[in-house]
Amino acid sequence: MIIRQLVASERDENYQKLLLSNAERQYDFIRCIISVGIAIERPFLSSQVIKSLNFHATACLDLHAGEYRNHQVSVGAYTPPFHFEVQTLMDDFINFVNFNWQESDPFSLAAYVLWMMNHIHPFTNGNGRTARAACYFVLCMKNGALLPGKMMLPELLRKNRSDYVDALKVADASVIDCSKNLNLTPLKNLLEILIAEQLRSAEADI
Repeated sequence: MIIRQLVASERDENYQKLLLSNAERQYDFIRCIISVGIAIERPFLSSQVIKSLNFHATACLDLHAGEYRNHQVSVGAYTPPFHFEVQTLMDDFINFVNFNWQESDPFSLAAYVLWMMNHIHPFTNGNGRTARAACYFVLCMKNGALLPGKMMLPELLRKNRSDYVDALKVADASVIDCSKNLNLTPLKNLLEILIAEQLRSAEADI
């Protein structure tokens, strides 16, 4: 059953109810996969993790939950890469992240993951939710522990959507201008601010 095909719009209360349930399940999966990854000392990103994060976010909301898209999509004024490029782009992206895993600082690597997944837009639905979750996965794995706090980074990013989108646009603009290097500084700074907020909320409970 795909709810989106049975309701008038994504604003329908039943759609929103399942969306919230999926988000809670995705967060539970993030916590579990981080704990397992750290326990077995296998700190790396994989297509299986990314696809699983998308599946948990979009199960019964999208016909192709957890699968890379097989058609062209648009995001406002932005047109992501063609669908037939997605597999190669994602493979290259994941290889780059893992190749630079040891040398990169956590926030720089997480910012890259967050931006690149939004840039490629590999799924039909739930790309933002999946990108934010993958970003948090990388931060925690680089940290060697699940970061504590009342509200996790993915939800804090959603709540600070305006700043988040602005930071993504800065990175996008730097890519368009071939004379400049990829500028992830605003996005990295935002991640640092929000993780600090998350950690402060954990300290308040002590």
